[in-house]
Amino acid sequence: MTNSVLNQISKPISDELDEFQSRFKIALKSKVGVVDLVTKYILKQKGKKIRPTLVLLSSKVAGGITERSYRGAILVELLHTATLVHDDVVDQAEKRRGLPSINAVWKNKVAVLMGDYLLARGLMLSVEGEDYDFLKTITGTVKRMSEGELLQINKSRKINLDEDTYFRIISDKTASLLATCCEIGAASKLDDPAQIDAMRQFGENLGIAFQIRDDILDYVGSSSVIGKPHAADLREKKITLPLIYSLKNADSKQKKEIIKLVKNISEKGAVDKVVQYVKDLKGIDESYETARKYSERAKENIALFEDSPSKLALEALVDFVINRKN
Repeated sequence: MTNSVLNQISKPISDELDEFQSRFKIALKSKVGVVDLVTKYILKQKGKKIRPTLVLLSSKVAGGITERSYRGAILVELLHTATLVHDDVVDQAEKRRGLPSINAVWKNKVAVLMGDYLLARGLMLSVEGEDYDFLKTITGTVKRMSEGELLQINKSRKINLDEDTYFRIISDKTASLLATCCEIGAASKLDDPAQIDAMRQFGENLGIAFQIRDDILDYVGSSSVIGKPHAADLREKKITLPLIYSLKNADSKQKKEIIKLVKNISEKGAVDKVVQYVKDLKGIDESYETARKYSERAKENIALFEDSPSKLALEALVDFVINRKN
């Protein structure tokens, strides 16, 4: 279901996505044998390509896809791939998109260095293309993503996450890269700061809606559908919006019980009890309503652009993000 919906959304840029894929393969090439071997393996791990799709759709909405648009799409996909490789090392993940992860096949040292290589390759492409505005944007994004991840790790140790901090974490960790995709897409064609900023805001709001939906799926999704164990984030004591809203709605006795369960989440039955509390205390319902508000804001952000199949595709992507099942 997911891929067929995304294929429909990316129809206005299907030829351009094929062109992107060819250029992305070339960008990964290296004269060092082991690097080439690992990059070929990375290309086998077929992702949804949401980030390059966003760059190219944003470019088309802004007036058309240029050489700079392709370089921008490659840059964000290299950055995204680098973060996934590093994340798998941090999380000691054995699998990525159905295949053994880089760290599982080549061990941590190679995985960390490959992540570094991918990031450096993206930065080099921008320097070669003299896309210095992209460099400024992307380095700010890497900073935000790192800060968001570190803030979440620090807070999950203490189990004391408030709503404001949650939104700061997901804005930095997830939304910043989607905002960057849309900003780079628009900037590859336009010089108008107001229009570029509108597209950036679209990506930011889309990213926040995307992450809230992801956090809801941790509680309600089936592991066979979402591709990770049920309540995986909860098991790692990650405090997300459904739990924050539930704690806000709980009476003092319930609140103490929930916090105690989360602190001892590895005990038998603890996960199921917390999930039930979150459902009963309207944590899921309220989170979905918040995600819907951000999705509406995203659509408002691009209202100033002329109607086109690509703009309709961006609006369809917003709907897909908050209704997706995986």
